[in-house]
Amino acid sequence: MNRELVDSGVEWIGKIPSNWEIRKLSSIAKRITDYVASGSFATIKKNVTYLDKPDYAMLIRTADLSQKTNKEPVYINKHSYEFLSNSNLFGGELILPNIGSVGEVYYYEPIYERASLAPNAILVDMKGSNRFYYYFFKNPLIGDALKNLGNDSVQAKFNKTQLRQLKVLNPPFEEQQKIAQFLDEKVFQIDSLIQKTRQSIEELKAYRQALTTETVTKGLDPKVEMKNSKIDWFGQFPKHWKEVKLKYLVELRNEKSVYKKGEIYIGLENIEGFSGKINSVNNDYEESMTDVFKKGDVLFNKLRPYLTKAFVAEFDGFCSGELLVFKKFLGERRFLLYYLLSKKFIEYVTSSTYGTKMPRANWDFIKELPIFLPDIMEQKQIVEYLDEKINHIEKLINMKEELIREMELYKKSFIYEYVTGKKEVM
Repeated sequence: MNRELVDSGVEWIGKIPSNWEIRKLSSIAKRITDYVASGSFATIKKNVTYLDKPDYAMLIRTADLSQKTNKEPVYINKHSYEFLSNSNLFGGELILPNIGSVGEVYYYEPIYERASLAPNAILVDMKGSNRFYYYFFKNPLIGDALKNLGNDSVQAKFNKTQLRQLKVLNPPFEEQQKIAQFLDEKVFQIDSLIQKTRQSIEELKAYRQALTTETVTKGLDPKVEMKNSKIDWFGQFPKHWKEVKLKYLVELRNEKSVYKKGEIYIGLENIEGFSGKINSVNNDYEESMTDVFKKGDVLFNKLRPYLTKAFVAEFDGFCSGELLVFKKFLGERRFLLYYLLSKKFIEYVTSSTYGTKMPRANWDFIKELPIFLPDIMEQKQIVEYLDEKINHIEKLINMKEELIREMELYKKSFIYEYVTGKKEVM
């Protein structure tokens, strides 16, 4: 049975069921608070000490909930926890980032015995169903509304006073519970499909590198006579292939020129890992003396080599100094590219890196590494085979990534329709 819908008076919400209300958030919340609710910055600095080892309580940051970073947890002692009593977390609260990643929302499920909210987020605890309002705040349109709260043109942000004035929907409590339970079930199903698809993508990517490694180190003939390389990390290779150190196959370009706005610049962020492809270019790099590469050069990342970033240049340009630029390779350049992307090569180079936070490989080490080369004709055959196989794998990856995008859009639309009453849980 269709229920009566009326204009909500809020443009992004549109029509709502006639028995639903539009209310200010402050009028239907038990708590809207943040880190600084317990005192001034001066008194907080005096009474709150951050600790890097487990202690009485944990300070909960959005980074701890987003799983997007590997930041180490931050802890506080008993005095700090009690001083921050206005923003202590007990489970079930909503946490809204109010600077930076505005528009995200987290439903806090305890991850430590005691916890308190960190800076740059606002805690919301509703009189009604927090689970319903979790989905309400996941609606991307309310994310836009939150971004407009602070009217800051430089960075999206808002404060708890502004948040209290936000107009939100307030369905009858029983309906809030019904919608939340329904969405828990349906969103879990969608997220499970997304997770399985992501896992399938990771398996395809692993297969892509395994195929690359096997082919550039063993060739295409499974019956070929093999020879021991006498190198533990490499193993055997086809007997008729030649072992040559990299320094005898390539030269480092080591050229610099003045980069000017509008020219092509490639940084590590512009290179797709494992695929040998460039995902974007930068035309607005800072004007300066910068490393140069030429069409036909092969580039390899010496910074964090485990990211497995390399490509064959199809044009002239400028690049990060964290890329080694190889020139004058007389063989099939894409064979060299695939070799640089192979698991055996990457793992051995990574084992030699120096530096903890930003490990780098050293050219003096890399140049001594062997490459096992077939003749040019066999190199071309291997490249043709890998190009065909990998293109097929990447088409499958692209299809699955598009499927994930469609499922994410469907999930957002699905949530919006139910939390605004456009659709009714039967």
